[in-house]
Amino acid sequence: MGLPRFARPKEGAAGVRSPNLFVANCGPAVGVSQDAVEAVFGRFGEVKGVYAADESGARVIVCYGEVSSAEAAMEALNGRPCAELNGRSLHIRYSVHQPASQVKADNSVPVSFDVSELNIPGLHLVHDFVSAEEERELLAAVDGRPWNGLAKRRVQHYGYEFCYDVNEYPIGVGLSPHIDTHSAFEGFIFSLSLAGPCIMEFRRYSDGIWLDRNLPGAEVKDGSLDHSNYVRKAIYLPPRSMLLLSGEARYAWHHYIPHHKIDFVGEKVIKRSPRRVSFTFRKVRNGPCQCEFPQYCDSQR
Repeated sequence: MGLPRFARPKEGAAGVRSPNLFVANCGPAVGVSQDAVEAVFGRFGEVKGVYAADESGARVIVCYGEVSSAEAAMEALNGRPCAELNGRSLHIRYSVHQPASQVKADNSVPVSFDVSELNIPGLHLVHDFVSAEEERELLAAVDGRPWNGLAKRRVQHYGYEFCYDVNEYPIGVGLSPHIDTHSAFEGFIFSLSLAGPCIMEFRRYSDGIWLDRNLPGAEVKDGSLDHSNYVRKAIYLPPRSMLLLSGEARYAWHHYIPHHKIDFVGEKVIKRSPRRVSFTFRKVRNGPCQCEFPQYCDSQR
Protein backbone atom coordinates (compact mmCIF):
# COMPACT_ATOMS: atom_id res chain seq x y z
CA MET A 1 0.00 0.00 0.00
CA GLY A 2 1.68 3.23 -1.16
CA LEU A 3 1.38 6.47 0.78
CA PRO A 4 -0.58 9.34 -0.83
CA ARG A 5 1.40 11.83 -2.88
CA PHE A 6 1.34 14.94 -0.70
CA ALA A 7 4.22 17.22 0.19
CA ARG A 8 4.80 17.33 3.93
CA PRO A 9 4.22 20.91 5.16
CA LYS A 10 7.36 22.99 5.67
CA GLU A 11 8.05 25.68 8.23
CA GLY A 12 6.73 29.01 7.02
CA ALA A 13 4.12 27.43 4.74
CA ALA A 14 1.19 27.98 7.11
CA GLY A 15 -0.25 30.69 4.86
CA VAL A 16 -0.68 28.35 1.88
CA ARG A 17 -4.35 27.31 1.68
CA SER A 18 -5.23 23.85 0.43
CA PRO A 19 -8.18 21.40 0.59
CA ASN A 20 -5.77 18.89 2.16
CA LEU A 21 -4.83 18.92 5.83
CA PHE A 22 -1.83 17.35 7.55
CA VAL A 23 -3.09 16.24 10.98
CA ALA A 24 -0.64 15.19 13.71
CA ASN A 25 -1.46 13.30 16.93
CA CYS A 26 -4.07 11.39 14.97
CA GLY A 27 -4.09 7.84 13.55
CA PRO A 28 -4.11 4.12 14.47
CA ALA A 29 -0.86 4.29 16.45
CA VAL A 30 -2.51 6.67 18.94
CA GLY A 31 -5.85 4.87 19.00
CA VAL A 32 -7.75 6.96 16.44
CA SER A 33 -9.53 4.98 13.72
CA GLN A 34 -10.14 6.17 10.17
CA ASP A 35 -13.90 6.15 10.82
CA ALA A 36 -13.39 8.46 13.80
CA VAL A 37 -11.29 10.85 11.70
CA GLU A 38 -13.92 10.92 8.94
CA ALA A 39 -16.70 11.56 11.46
CA VAL A 40 -14.90 14.49 13.09
CA PHE A 41 -13.71 16.18 9.89
CA GLY A 42 -16.91 15.36 8.01
CA ARG A 43 -18.71 18.05 10.00
CA PHE A 44 -16.98 20.69 7.88
CA GLY A 45 -17.60 19.30 4.41
CA GLU A 46 -17.30 16.20 2.25
CA VAL A 47 -14.15 14.23 3.06
CA LYS A 48 -12.69 12.77 -0.14
CA GLY A 49 -10.23 10.54 1.70
CA VAL A 50 -8.12 9.94 4.82
CA TYR A 51 -4.59 8.61 4.30
CA ALA A 52 -1.53 7.80 6.38
CA ALA A 53 0.80 10.82 6.13
CA ASP A 54 3.83 8.63 6.83
CA GLU A 55 4.68 5.28 8.41
CA SER A 56 4.44 6.44 12.03
CA GLY A 57 0.71 5.74 12.29
CA ALA A 58 0.28 8.98 14.26
CA ARG A 59 -0.24 11.45 11.40
CA VAL A 60 -2.85 11.52 8.62
CA ILE A 61 -3.78 13.51 5.54
CA VAL A 62 -7.45 14.57 5.39
CA CYS A 63 -8.58 15.51 1.88
CA TYR A 64 -11.59 17.73 1.22
CA GLY A 65 -13.13 18.69 -2.10
CA GLU A 66 -13.22 22.38 -1.16
CA VAL A 67 -10.64 24.70 0.38
CA SER A 68 -13.38 26.30 2.47
CA SER A 69 -14.01 22.97 4.25
CA ALA A 70 -10.34 22.65 5.15
CA GLU A 71 -10.29 26.24 6.41
CA ALA A 72 -13.32 25.61 8.64
CA ALA A 73 -11.77 22.43 10.07
CA MET A 74 -8.47 24.18 10.67
CA GLU A 75 -10.18 27.03 12.52
CA ALA A 76 -12.30 24.71 14.70
CA LEU A 77 -9.85 21.90 15.50
CA ASN A 78 -6.25 23.07 15.32
CA GLY A 79 -4.60 23.00 18.76
CA ARG A 80 -7.89 22.49 20.59
CA PRO A 81 -9.14 19.45 22.53
CA CYS A 82 -11.54 17.38 20.43
CA ALA A 83 -14.37 15.90 22.52
CA GLU A 84 -15.14 13.20 19.91
CA LEU A 85 -11.53 11.98 20.17
CA ASN A 86 -11.46 11.76 23.97
CA GLY A 87 -10.13 15.28 24.37
CA ARG A 88 -7.11 14.71 22.13
CA SER A 89 -5.57 17.93 20.76
CA LEU A 90 -4.88 17.85 17.03
CA HIS A 91 -2.04 19.73 15.35
CA ILE A 92 -3.04 20.71 11.81
CA ARG A 93 -1.33 22.33 8.83
CA TYR A 94 -2.22 22.65 5.19
CA SER A 95 -0.70 20.06 2.86
CA VAL A 96 -0.26 20.51 -0.88
CA HIS A 97 -0.71 17.73 -3.41
CA GLN A 98 2.64 16.85 -4.93
CA PRO A 99 2.76 16.43 -8.74
CA ALA A 100 4.01 13.08 -9.99
CA SER A 101 7.05 14.78 -11.56
CA GLN A 102 8.19 15.89 -8.10
CA VAL A 103 7.60 12.61 -6.29
CA LYS A 104 10.56 10.47 -5.38
CA ALA A 105 10.37 6.73 -5.86
CA ASP A 106 8.08 5.00 -3.37
CA ASN A 107 10.24 3.68 -0.55
CA SER A 108 7.82 0.89 0.29
CA VAL A 109 8.32 -2.70 -0.80
CA PRO A 110 5.55 -5.31 -1.24
CA VAL A 111 5.31 -7.64 1.76
CA SER A 112 4.75 -11.36 1.22
CA PHE A 113 3.03 -13.81 3.54
CA ASP A 114 4.59 -16.82 1.77
CA VAL A 115 8.39 -17.04 1.82
CA SER A 116 8.38 -18.93 -1.50
CA GLU A 117 7.22 -15.71 -3.22
CA LEU A 118 10.54 -14.05 -2.37
CA ASN A 119 12.61 -16.58 -4.33
CA ILE A 120 15.63 -16.19 -2.04
CA PRO A 121 17.63 -19.45 -1.97
CA GLY A 122 18.17 -20.74 1.56
CA LEU A 123 15.34 -18.77 3.18
CA HIS A 124 12.66 -20.83 4.94
CA LEU A 125 9.79 -19.95 7.30
CA VAL A 126 7.83 -22.39 9.49
CA HIS A 127 4.55 -21.07 10.91
CA ASP A 128 3.40 -22.13 14.41
CA PHE A 129 6.78 -23.66 15.21
CA VAL A 130 5.79 -23.52 18.90
CA SER A 131 2.33 -23.60 20.46
CA ALA A 132 0.72 -20.68 22.30
CA GLU A 133 1.40 -22.44 25.60
CA GLU A 134 5.07 -22.99 24.72
CA GLU A 135 5.30 -19.33 23.75
CA ARG A 136 4.00 -18.28 27.19
CA GLU A 137 6.48 -20.62 28.92
CA LEU A 138 9.43 -19.29 26.91
CA LEU A 139 8.52 -15.66 27.59
CA ALA A 140 8.09 -16.39 31.29
CA ALA A 141 11.49 -18.08 31.35
CA VAL A 142 13.36 -15.13 29.81
CA ASP A 143 11.47 -12.59 31.90
CA GLY A 144 12.68 -14.47 34.97
CA ARG A 145 16.28 -13.67 34.00
CA PRO A 146 18.12 -10.31 33.99
CA TRP A 147 18.15 -8.35 30.72
CA ASN A 148 21.11 -6.40 29.32
CA GLY A 149 20.09 -2.98 28.01
CA LEU A 150 21.22 -1.74 24.60
CA ALA A 151 20.44 1.65 23.04
CA LYS A 152 16.90 0.76 21.97
CA ARG A 153 16.31 -2.85 22.99
CA ARG A 154 17.24 -5.44 25.59
CA VAL A 155 19.14 -8.71 25.11
CA GLN A 156 20.16 -11.84 26.96
CA HIS A 157 23.33 -13.78 26.09
CA TYR A 158 23.73 -17.54 26.24
CA GLY A 159 27.21 -18.82 25.42
CA TYR A 160 29.23 -16.76 22.93
CA GLU A 161 29.12 -13.06 23.90
CA PHE A 162 28.23 -11.72 20.45
CA CYS A 163 25.52 -14.31 19.97
CA TYR A 164 22.29 -12.44 20.79
CA ASP A 165 20.14 -15.49 21.61
CA VAL A 166 17.24 -13.40 22.96
CA ASN A 167 16.32 -9.93 21.74
CA GLU A 168 13.39 -7.86 22.99
CA TYR A 169 12.05 -5.20 20.61
CA PRO A 170 9.67 -2.56 22.05
CA ILE A 171 7.03 -1.15 19.72
CA GLY A 172 8.55 0.77 16.81
CA VAL A 173 12.11 -0.52 17.34
CA GLY A 174 13.69 -2.40 14.45
CA LEU A 175 17.07 -3.68 13.34
CA SER A 176 19.62 -2.04 11.03
CA PRO A 177 20.48 -3.79 7.71
CA HIS A 178 23.30 -6.29 8.21
CA ILE A 179 24.77 -9.70 7.40
CA ASP A 180 25.95 -11.70 10.38
CA THR A 181 29.75 -11.94 10.08
CA HIS A 182 30.78 -15.01 8.10
CA SER A 183 33.90 -15.79 10.15
CA ALA A 184 32.03 -15.69 13.46
CA PHE A 185 29.11 -18.05 12.82
CA GLU A 186 28.36 -21.11 10.71
CA GLY A 187 25.90 -21.31 7.85
CA PHE A 188 22.57 -21.82 9.64
CA ILE A 189 20.87 -19.04 11.61
CA PHE A 190 17.47 -19.62 13.20
CA SER A 191 15.18 -16.90 14.53
CA LEU A 192 12.03 -17.64 16.54
CA SER A 193 9.56 -14.72 16.79
CA LEU A 194 7.43 -14.50 19.95
CA ALA A 195 4.85 -12.10 21.40
CA GLY A 196 4.42 -9.91 18.33
CA PRO A 197 4.76 -9.89 14.52
CA CYS A 198 7.20 -7.94 12.40
CA ILE A 199 8.22 -7.28 8.82
CA MET A 200 11.70 -8.46 7.85
CA GLU A 201 13.23 -6.95 4.73
CA PHE A 202 16.04 -8.51 2.69
CA ARG A 203 18.47 -6.57 0.49
CA ARG A 204 20.90 -7.94 -2.10
CA TYR A 205 23.52 -5.44 -3.26
CA SER A 206 25.15 -5.72 -6.65
CA ASP A 207 28.60 -4.52 -5.63
CA GLY A 208 30.93 -4.49 -2.63
CA ILE A 209 30.18 -4.06 1.06
CA TRP A 210 31.78 -2.44 4.05
CA LEU A 211 32.96 -4.68 6.86
CA ASP A 212 32.79 -3.38 10.41
CA ARG A 213 36.04 -4.94 11.61
CA ASN A 214 35.86 -3.29 15.03
CA LEU A 215 33.13 -5.77 16.03
CA PRO A 216 34.50 -9.10 14.77
CA GLY A 217 31.53 -11.14 15.93
CA ALA A 218 28.71 -8.74 15.28
CA GLU A 219 27.68 -7.93 11.74
CA VAL A 220 28.47 -6.71 8.25
CA LYS A 221 26.83 -3.32 7.78
CA ASP A 222 25.77 -1.44 4.67
CA GLY A 223 26.97 1.98 5.77
CA SER A 224 28.87 2.90 2.59
CA LEU A 225 26.84 1.13 -0.08
CA ASP A 226 25.23 2.66 -3.14
CA HIS A 227 21.64 2.46 -1.88
CA SER A 228 20.24 2.87 -5.39
CA ASN A 229 21.72 -0.42 -6.56
CA TYR A 230 20.08 -3.26 -4.67
CA VAL A 231 17.09 -5.62 -4.74
CA ARG A 232 14.57 -5.42 -1.87
CA LYS A 233 12.14 -8.08 -0.71
CA ALA A 234 10.08 -8.39 2.49
CA ILE A 235 8.27 -11.11 4.47
CA TYR A 236 5.71 -10.97 7.26
CA LEU A 237 6.86 -12.91 10.35
CA PRO A 238 3.89 -13.88 12.55
CA PRO A 239 4.28 -14.74 16.25
CA ARG A 240 5.52 -18.28 16.99
CA SER A 241 7.15 -18.62 13.54
CA MET A 242 10.71 -19.88 12.96
CA LEU A 243 12.84 -18.31 10.23
CA LEU A 244 15.90 -20.07 8.81
CA LEU A 245 18.70 -18.23 7.02
CA SER A 246 21.03 -20.55 5.12
CA GLY A 247 23.10 -20.52 1.95
CA GLU A 248 22.61 -17.40 -0.15
CA ALA A 249 20.01 -15.95 2.25
CA ARG A 250 22.48 -16.15 5.13
CA TYR A 251 25.70 -15.17 3.32
CA ALA A 252 24.68 -12.65 0.65
CA TRP A 253 21.44 -10.90 1.70
CA HIS A 254 21.30 -8.15 4.31
CA HIS A 255 18.34 -8.58 6.65
CA TYR A 256 16.59 -5.69 8.31
CA ILE A 257 13.56 -4.86 10.48
CA PRO A 258 12.16 -1.38 9.64
CA HIS A 259 11.72 1.02 12.55
CA HIS A 260 7.95 1.42 12.27
CA LYS A 261 5.02 1.39 14.69
CA ILE A 262 2.67 0.18 11.97
CA ASP A 263 3.26 -1.92 8.86
CA PHE A 264 1.42 -2.13 5.56
CA VAL A 265 0.87 -5.75 4.49
CA GLY A 266 -1.12 -5.99 1.26
CA GLU A 267 -4.29 -4.02 1.89
CA LYS A 268 -4.00 -4.34 5.67
CA VAL A 269 -2.52 -1.93 8.21
CA ILE A 270 -0.94 -3.93 11.04
CA LYS A 271 -0.07 -2.22 14.31
CA ARG A 272 2.97 -3.68 16.02
CA SER A 273 2.58 -5.28 19.43
CA PRO A 274 4.02 -3.57 22.56
CA ARG A 275 6.92 -6.03 22.38
CA ARG A 276 8.46 -8.71 20.21
CA VAL A 277 10.99 -11.24 21.52
CA SER A 278 13.23 -13.16 19.15
CA PHE A 279 15.26 -16.23 20.02
CA THR A 280 18.21 -16.28 17.61
CA PHE A 281 20.31 -19.43 17.39
CA ARG A 282 23.79 -19.41 15.84
CA LYS A 283 26.72 -21.84 15.99
CA VAL A 284 30.20 -20.42 16.53
CA ARG A 285 32.50 -21.12 13.59
CA ASN A 286 35.89 -22.80 14.10
CA GLY A 287 38.20 -21.79 11.27
CA PRO A 288 37.73 -19.45 8.29
CA CYS A 289 34.56 -19.30 6.21
CA GLN A 290 34.75 -21.05 2.82
CA CYS A 291 31.39 -19.90 1.43
CA GLU A 292 30.55 -19.25 -2.23
CA PHE A 293 30.09 -15.52 -1.72
CA PRO A 294 33.63 -14.09 -1.31
CA GLN A 295 32.51 -10.52 -2.06
CA TYR A 296 30.53 -10.59 1.22
CA CYS A 297 32.96 -12.75 3.22
CA ASP A 298 35.44 -11.28 5.71
CA SER A 299 37.44 -14.55 5.67
CA GLN A 300 38.06 -14.28 1.91
CA ARG A 301 38.51 -10.52 1.41
